[in-house]
Amino acid sequence: MTSPAYGTARVVDLDIEGMTCASCVRRVERKLGAIEGVEATVNLPLESARVLAPAGVSDQELLDRVAAAGYGARLHERTAPAGTDGRAKGPGADLLPRLVVAAVLTVPVFLISMVPGLQFPNWGWWAAGLALPVVTWSAWPFHRAAAINARHGSSTMDTLVSLGIVAAYAYSAGQLLVDPSLTAHGMETGMGGLYFEVAAVVATFLLLGRFLEARAKARAGSALRALLDLGAKDATLLKSGVEYRIPADRLLPGDVFVVRPGEKIAADGVVRDGLSAVDTSLLTGESVPVEVGPGDPVTGATVNASGRLVVEATRVGSETTLAAMGRLVSEAQAAKAPIARLADRISAVFVPIVLGIAAATFVAWLAIGGTPESAFAAAVSVLVIACPCALGLATPVGLLAGSGRGAQLGILIRGPQTLEDTRTVTAIVLDKTGTVTTGRLSVDAVDAAAGWTQGDVLRL
Repeated sequence: MTSPAYGTARVVDLDIEGMTCASCVRRVERKLGAIEGVEATVNLPLESARVLAPAGVSDQELLDRVAAAGYGARLHERTAPAGTDGRAKGPGADLLPRLVVAAVLTVPVFLISMVPGLQFPNWGWWAAGLALPVVTWSAWPFHRAAAINARHGSSTMDTLVSLGIVAAYAYSAGQLLVDPSLTAHGMETGMGGLYFEVAAVVATFLLLGRFLEARAKARAGSALRALLDLGAKDATLLKSGVEYRIPADRLLPGDVFVVRPGEKIAADGVVRDGLSAVDTSLLTGESVPVEVGPGDPVTGATVNASGRLVVEATRVGSETTLAAMGRLVSEAQAAKAPIARLADRISAVFVPIVLGIAAATFVAWLAIGGTPESAFAAAVSVLVIACPCALGLATPVGLLAGSGRGAQLGILIRGPQTLEDTRTVTAIVLDKTGTVTTGRLSVDAVDAAAGWTQGDVLRL
């Protein structure tokens, strides 16, 4: 979707597929920002990008740059705010069967690997067989993302996860192939050379986290859809004195439609005939209906409380006040809080540093006399626990969920900076008498100055 912006620049909204962590965000922003005059803000939870581009830069050039970074991209359709089209449900639906298979197979692998009393002759081969689908099919989203990044000469958190899972399984399988009798007798103790349970458990827990992330994004999208669903679904079109019932989205500017008592106004417009009271609490929060008559403006999605109104549509579809509210929330979610920008900067160098630390850990353990098994375990541990999810993922998802829930409750938040700044608020002033207050004044306490009594003050 392309819309006017400032001066000769324009705003382009993109839907981006395949991003999994803050490193992905950083790379897409860097690719788009390499075009002269282009500024891009990429939102990981919404899987979207808002690009400020000069008029001379085509949409296709922007799409090609995202593709060059290893991700899919398409222009966002302006039928709904970004992130409300249900795309967040797709990854969750794909991850659920992988998660179920991983959980079912990981439990026995973990038990027979960690509890000597449950081990039986050749249990290692059983653990290898049960863990194989987990580290291949179930963990495929991590491997696929890592492979795409590798083809483009970069690395992300998926690189760490994929390397950790593959290394743990491959090392264990190699140990078993070199010595097939390693677990031949069962009841093994101190079996430090097999890490099948590590590979399976890591894959399962990270899949669970990815699934919960998708669920959070879907719920946030649902909150915005609930806001948009407040609009009228149908309208009564008036033509040549005859009324026709049509879908509200088919109204055009200049159309005249009828609003009966109790119905929602289908579009922004001006009253041409009739007197009524309109419930505008959706927009103003005020519970008292507003009297309207010929010449008065009315807003779509507000409720006609009493009389019959004839309204001429002035703004319809994506141009209505309700749609603008939805876009405001979506734009707020697409922006970044300072802490999210910090995560993006860290991620640019984080993964290579972690890979270097893992290699250094392996060498250091060997240098101080550790066994190859212990050195390997330490290196893999560095890989699989290093993902800074609190900054790279939990923070943007939390901001997304907060602004989405606020929209559902009628609270419009202009951006994540506003949410982050609320921690410094010490006083709140409300001008909503009778809406968020009781509407009745009362004396809570009397603090009399020296020489005065409470009775003296009250008599004043």
